[in-house]
Amino acid sequence: MANTFKSYLASATGTSPATVRTVASSTQTVAVGINLANILTTQIKVSAYITRSGTDYYIVKNAPIPAQGALSVLDGKVVLEAADVVKVVSDTASSVDTVLSVLEIT
Repeated sequence: MANTFKSYLASATGTSPATVRTVASSTQTVAVGINLANILTTQIKVSAYITRSGTDYYIVKNAPIPAQGALSVLDGKVVLEAADVVKVVSDTASSVDTVLSVLEIT
């Protein structure tokens, strides 16, 4: 089994949820970091969550990020299962960049 650190990115996400990563069926994945950056000059509110079997589980919900600020929303690690989907959404159009850092075991 190979262990690989990877990053998955989403750029200028807005009011429609962006899929940052869908976990492959043959991969064990541990999220080690989720960083959200406000790319605007006004404050925004963002949510990051995991969708599993049609249900959303929030990592953070409606967290404010100041103008051109950033937020690291993961303290510790989160184990992601096959078919889990990590998503991000903002209350403002084209306002947040996302970096999801993971350890994948294949």
